[in-house]
Amino acid sequence: MPHLRNVSLIWGVLCLGLAVLAGLHMAASHLLVHDGAGEGFAACMLISGFLGGVLTLVGLGERARLGFRGAVILTLGAWFGLPLLMAIPLHEEAVGLSITDAIFETVSGLTTTGSTVISHLEAQPPSLLVWRALLQWIGGIGIIGLSIAILPLLRSGGMQLFHLESSDRSPDKLIARPGHLAGVIAGLYLALTCLCALGYVFSGMSRFDAVLHALTTVSTGGYSTTDQSMGGFSPGAQWVAIVFMLAGAIPFLAYVRAVSRHEGRRPGAFEEIMGLLAIVVLASGLLFAAELGGPPEHPDALRLALFNAVSVLTTTGYAAGDYQLWGPLAMATIFFLTFLGGCAGSTAGGFKVFRIQIMLKSTWASLQAASSPHAITVAHHAGRRLTPTDSASVALFAGLYVACFAAGAVALSAFGLDFLTAVTASATAIANVGPGLGEVIGPAGNFSTLPDPAKWILCLQMLLGRLEILVALYVLTPRFWMR
Repeated sequence: MPHLRNVSLIWGVLCLGLAVLAGLHMAASHLLVHDGAGEGFAACMLISGFLGGVLTLVGLGERARLGFRGAVILTLGAWFGLPLLMAIPLHEEAVGLSITDAIFETVSGLTTTGSTVISHLEAQPPSLLVWRALLQWIGGIGIIGLSIAILPLLRSGGMQLFHLESSDRSPDKLIARPGHLAGVIAGLYLALTCLCALGYVFSGMSRFDAVLHALTTVSTGGYSTTDQSMGGFSPGAQWVAIVFMLAGAIPFLAYVRAVSRHEGRRPGAFEEIMGLLAIVVLASGLLFAAELGGPPEHPDALRLALFNAVSVLTTTGYAAGDYQLWGPLAMATIFFLTFLGGCAGSTAGGFKVFRIQIMLKSTWASLQAASSPHAITVAHHAGRRLTPTDSASVALFAGLYVACFAAGAVALSAFGLDFLTAVTASATAIANVGPGLGEVIGPAGNFSTLPDPAKWILCLQMLLGRLEILVALYVLTPRFWMR
């Protein structure tokens, strides 16, 4: 089928790109840092290069449109297949992770979840730390592309509201050519990363730590170079992280809209961003009150409250202090924030702020209609009228989101995890946040002690959460294969 040959070509290009990246790591490991991890990158380069060459040859010469089915197959194949290849360097002798742990670490990185099974990060080969950071940075730009180009076409959970029309008469026509738009967004992503790295350098980080943390901050991934996460760095570095975690959780199209003569003036153009900032203020206030338990006395209280609220809400997952010591209010606030997430079209995961806003507006419109049957009640979001299909799409996604969370928690409990660990592990995986709650997977722990079956369940949940669930479910319907 023509669209499958197109898919094969794109998969091949991705594999060849991975082979080049692994080759650069191999060279750096052998020639620059001499950390003994080069063999793993060599194996990744050879396998990815061979597979990429075969797939590219299969797809050469095809110019047919990708189509709906091709877009779904391409997306699923890339997100489920690339982690298997990227896990190869982590399984080699220099790192020594089991196959399960290597795949878990890679899936967590590529989905920008940030859950880890590696301890004593300071003692790990530098090339491994760079590889982990690049996993998240690449995953971040992939997520932006998925949110802007693929999910709106698939009408996934209300994402059709963000479809960029190609007509010149469309108010959403930001840049004439899709390729140009992709280049602009990639440039913005790189620019934010560079600015973040400079901020970290000025805050006292080494250049190595600054670059790697910049890669995992703008991507809202959360991998660090130390077991203490951001708690091992200066207050200044944490303020830099706050700014750029929020920058990564804002829709990247909003940066383009901000300078657009038409979009910047459209009513409600930045409504979702305002909602995100409102949640940050509310959550920070709750954590601040929980941390202090009274009048403000600690000079770091506000910073720690704001940092942890932003870290969890944007699904970055950095840790600075153990918020579990702040009492039940803090733990409840963090657990609630785990589900929410950032804005659509950003690198953040979670349920997304726009869906919360649509659910609240649809509920309010329904209540008004019930109290005034003869009145015309219409809900709007970001200056657009919400149709019953939009509200139903969001409601369906909400139901699936809760169902996947509940099923994951039950499945994890079946493998011996205690209630708090099972529930928060399922929540943090489906929302792509990182740390959970409790002594095992809390901000001071990691996922290394979980049984292998539990890690595979979490891998599936991380991928489902990143693919907005519905994308993965399309292939299970007979009608999809009859299109």
